Parts: sequence; structure tokens; C-alpha cells
Amino acid sequence: MARLNLVIISGLSGSGKSYALKAFEDAGYFCIDNLPPALLPTFVDLCDQQHNEIAKVALGIDIRERVFFSDLVGILERVKTLGHSVQLLFLEAREEVLIRRFSESRRPHPLLPHLPVLEGVRFEKERLTELRRHADRIIDTSDLTVHELGELLAKEFQRESSERRLTISLLTFGYKFGVPYDIDLLFDVRFLKNPFFVPELKPLPGNDPQVRHFVLADPDARTFIDHVEKLLKFLLPLFQRERRSYLTIAIGCTGGRHRSVAIASHLCESLTTLGYEAGLKHRDIDKT
Repeated sequence: MARLNLVIISGLSGSGKSYALKAFEDAGYFCIDNLPPALLPTFVDLCDQQHNEIAKVALGIDIRERVFFSDLVGILERVKTLGHSVQLLFLEAREEVLIRRFSESRRPHPLLPHLPVLEGVRFEKERLTELRRHADRIIDTSDLTVHELGELLAKEFQRESSERRLTISLLTFGYKFGVPYDIDLLFDVRFLKNPFFVPELKPLPGNDPQVRHFVLADPDARTFIDHVEKLLKFLLPLFQRERRSYLTIAIGCTGGRHRSVAIASHLCESLTTLGYEAGLKHRDIDKT
């Protein structure tokens, strides 16, 4: 039986549990949010059956479903007796900070949604007193930004993943087919000379050498690429500092077939030369 590294993330609503779970996910942990505690032994058995494919797991467990985990501590002890590593991480924050966070998000407290937030906070703290007592690590997030929380968790729980690289995806698209929604940076290259209006180039895609030469020979294209490369050289280390794992850069032209493809292909090669893991996807290259 493989030894599972299991981290349970719990604590007060508004203390940053979702951000913490995302930090573990970025570090390569298999993550599940709000797993009913009664299903934990079954879940561990399923992980065992995967033959080392799932070795690191982070589970978010909280009080949202009202039927709370009165026997969670006992369940965790049973998992430990099977030889697995289990750590209980408890997040909390000061009352005034939690109230401010709920006010900023305009959400009611999940336990007492029809009462003032302070009553919900104090009720939850009382319900979680016993669980907090059994925590392996308690983190007060009152004075931490989400990025500082991620850094703290990386130091304490994810040392083996601290050297991970930023993975960059370049996505080309055509504006006439709609702008992609799941992107981080977007560049519009519709100002460049369009091969669509050159009869011998129109039927060819942007990764064809003739089309690529036409696009990149445009002085405006060369200037644009130079500015974008300088911008990325500045931005990418900052994204890495914030412990970003993935970055999607979209390049758009009218149809997503010629100019965006040529520009993105060139940028992908440049980023690879700089040592980044860069992938390339052409969403609309075959559309007409």
C-alpha cells in the first residue's frame, strides 16, 4: 500500500480556506473541496487503488453543510493507523477581519445567513473549538494577503514543489468567433497587414512559411513583437514570484487564421528560448 500525504484544510469561514486549497492545487496536490468527512476513508481507499498515481491530496472540509464532522478527529486517526501521513491545517482570523471580508464580498455568513455576520462568526468559532484543539498547524490569516498565505504554505507544506516552472499557453483566436474568456493577457493584432487579401496567401494558414514571412516582414509586426517580448520579460518573473503555475496569453486577429497564428508562433519560440515551458493552440485556424 502506498503512503498517502494527506492535508486537511479547515477553519473559520472567510479565513482563506479556498485560497489555501488553490495553493495546494497549484503545487500538484489532488484537491477536493467540501468532502463529507464520512466519505474520507472511502476516498483514501480509492487513492490506494490508483497505484501511486495519487500521492499528495489536500481536502477542504468545513461547516457549510450544517451536518458537521463530529467524528472527524476519529476518522483522521483511523486513516493514520493505515500508515498515511495526515496533517490538519486550521485557518482563522480576528473577528473584525472576518466581518470586513464578509462585508467586502457582500456574502452572509453560511451558518447564520439571516443574522448579523458577527453572530455567525462567533457561533462558528464555538462549533470549531474542539477541531482547532486537534490541529497540527494553526494559521492566523488576519494580516496576510492571499499571496503571502500561498508563500507561507509553500514553505511549510510544499517544499518539494518550490522550484516548479511557470507554464505558458499561447492561444490564437478570431474576433469574429468571439473572445476567449479563460485568459490572462490579450493582444489584438488586427492592425497588421492581412494576408487574407493576398490571393495566393488567403487559403494558407498562419503557420505556413509564406504567410509567416509576409506577417513578420511587416515593420509594425517587428515593432509589436519587440514591445511584447520586453513586456513579457518584465511580467513573467513577477507572475512566478506570485507563485502562478499557469498563464494563458491570447493573440487575436479577425479570423484567427493568419496574423495571430504567425505572431503567436514566433512568441512561443521566443519564450521557449528564454527557458519557459510554452505551448501553442490555434482555436480558429480551420474555421472560415
